[in-house]
Amino acid sequence: MNWRDFQEKFTKGIFFLSASSTSIIILMIIFFLFQQGFDIVGELPLEDDIVIVVNENVPVRELSPLDIKNINDRIVTNWKEFRGGINQEIKYITDDYIDDDETLMEVLRATPFSVGPVYLDEWKVEDQSGLVQLELENISYLSLLTGEFWFPTAEPVMQLGIMPLILASLLVTFGSILFATPIGIGVAVYLSEIADPTINKILKPFFEILAGIPSVVFGFFGLVIVVPLVQETFNLPVGETALVGMIVLAVMALPTIISVAEDSLSAVPKALREASLALGATKWQTIYKVIIPAGFSGITTGVVLGIGRVIGETMVVLMVTGNAAAMPNSILKPVRTMTATIAAELGEAPFGGVHFKSLFFIACILFVFTLLINLIAEYLIEKQTKN
Repeated sequence: MNWRDFQEKFTKGIFFLSASSTSIIILMIIFFLFQQGFDIVGELPLEDDIVIVVNENVPVRELSPLDIKNINDRIVTNWKEFRGGINQEIKYITDDYIDDDETLMEVLRATPFSVGPVYLDEWKVEDQSGLVQLELENISYLSLLTGEFWFPTAEPVMQLGIMPLILASLLVTFGSILFATPIGIGVAVYLSEIADPTINKILKPFFEILAGIPSVVFGFFGLVIVVPLVQETFNLPVGETALVGMIVLAVMALPTIISVAEDSLSAVPKALREASLALGATKWQTIYKVIIPAGFSGITTGVVLGIGRVIGETMVVLMVTGNAAAMPNSILKPVRTMTATIAAELGEAPFGGVHFKSLFFIACILFVFTLLINLIAEYLIEKQTKN
């Protein structure tokens, strides 16, 4: 074997080793992500040291986390509201209701139709007569995906519905794309068909540089400029809203949309332009009846890649959307996205706990969304290449 053959085989081996190790690491990350995320199913939405106890004269034996929340918030005040319940007022007992010489279990036992949280250690060692441990619904995929309340630190029962986070992410993402798409296509058409070559050489690198600006800079821009502007324009109590997130993310998506769309329009054969003009069409008619339809697949690819760019964005939405984990019903109200939730809470969630696993479940949902977007983009790119 001569030196050149050795170099070639050695280089191939290095590339193979690099690709293999990278693939293995990625697969391990994905496995860990889904293992932690899906491990939450079947868990109880309680801290390990808490049980929910009712007085024995309460006929109800099973409640959902939302039921406990409604009792705690005094939204539901009568046992008849639950299956198997009777027409009696609910008496929710906590540590605030007991004296120093009493225990919570003693108060629950002495108070008819009462319910309350008890520490597990206390429940195990004290007299349980007259009391019944309440069965809580286990966490399920359905409860996670359709729950309307995200409050993982709620006491005594966690509220782990991620529907508000999913809807907020979709609202901010597609709202930003609605802003960015017409502007991006317009700029791409201008660069490809109208602008002088000198202007094109100046503007295109500018947009490429814009794509490389750190997201925290965009977030700071939104916080200092866009937030006060939106707050003053719409006379809002707070300016950190979904609308601000849409605007800033639209600016971030523009470079991707412009670059891909401009390349697609520039790739349209010159013969199509000349044929259209030869048939008497104006330059503008040629643009919107010939060039844009011919490059539509590439434009769509740019839009899809723009969606992929903004749906995984964390810092901007963390800074400018208000971080209110509520069901989004207006673009002029604060929202919280999936990425912002993970970034804000993962550092404080106890490792391996229910809260920790729920954040990984959110990451799994985000991964699926991003994967679908990338698959769609790959399909569109392949379709464009064949055409």
